[in-house]
Amino acid sequence: MRRRGFFTLIGGAAVVWPLLARAQQPAKIHRIFWVSTESQPDPFLDGFREGLRERGYVEGKNFVLELRYATPGNHDALHAVTSELKGGKADLAVSSGPAIRAMRSATNVPVLFAVSGDPIELGLVESLAHPGGNFTGSSFLSLDLAAKRVDLLKEIFPQLRTLAVLSNTDHPGERSEWRTTQRAAQALGINPVYVPFVGARELDNALAMAGNTRADAILVFPEGVTMVHRTRIAQFAVAQLLPSMFGWSKYCEAGGLLSLWCEPTCNILPACDLCRPNSARRKIQPIYPSNSRPNSNWRSILRPPRR
Repeated sequence: MRRRGFFTLIGGAAVVWPLLARAQQPAKIHRIFWVSTESQPDPFLDGFREGLRERGYVEGKNFVLELRYATPGNHDALHAVTSELKGGKADLAVSSGPAIRAMRSATNVPVLFAVSGDPIELGLVESLAHPGGNFTGSSFLSLDLAAKRVDLLKEIFPQLRTLAVLSNTDHPGERSEWRTTQRAAQALGINPVYVPFVGARELDNALAMAGNTRADAILVFPEGVTMVHRTRIAQFAVAQLLPSMFGWSKYCEAGGLLSLWCEPTCNILPACDLCRPNSARRKIQPIYPSNSRPNSNWRSILRPPRR
């Protein structure tokens, strides 16, 4: 994900709605909760603030941004944030990654999400046509891109025969992404070796399994856990002399070889709708990616796949 491109998008969407509210309450300073399982310094937060500034919003004047961080798996911390939201202490919540699961019970405040998986399977929306509830946002799940990542690897490394696929199964939409990847690989004469794991606690074992597959390359599904541990995964691939394919540009910044990712485009008006009654909220549709961008980091590996 490109930090500025992605979070400038959300920054604009997240705060357009105060334009409507200010007409009625010009003196109000809106409280925005930023809920994340990342750690500070948070590059995503920098991009979010940058998006606010570009649209003329001044922190402390138009809004206050309250940071709520919790390490992945810290359910008590996330439950405390949810309790604050239920208590009406925020006008808007912005969340991404694993933290979004804990937000589902906060039904009384607009929530903007950014997820790498399927928002329907995650329970954020009822359907694409009729999402219902108080959630809207962006999903980076693209099955077309899942297939294109395999195509790109094969194009760059024509001798690719065995592909290790590292996948966190605790990720909405994972099964669809795996099936798409499997079909794309088999159509190109590649043997895809599924390396599943559940959460960060199983990542080390999964990497060890991937190392034992004698694969010619490794493909890593983009989602919260692999994003948090992207440096460790990239270093593993380099140590194993494995070409690596990821889903977002930040994986390459951490040392990964290749990524193919989406920069979503969306209309910011749905965020305005969040200020309307519940009947109007149910018409807000989530946004899916529309265009792809490749990234590469050729310094991270010195040789082509094994023959």
